Amino acid sequence: MAVTEWLESLNRQHQVLQNTIHDLEQSPSADEATIKKLKIEKLALRDRISACESGQMAEAAE
Repeated sequence: MAVTEWLESLNRQHQVLQNTIHDLEQSPSADEATIKKLKIEKLALRDRISACESGQMAEAAE
């Protein structure tokens, strides 16, 4: 997969997580543990995206 495609894929995954978190937070029966797990996953994706954008592909691909 080309770097640009991979970066686009990560950004799409990040957006999906962001939307999911938002929807869960609006739910009266939201499970806080699930929301926390998704937020951690979203932050990890953001770190990978940042690493990719700054040219640190080796670390981001792991």
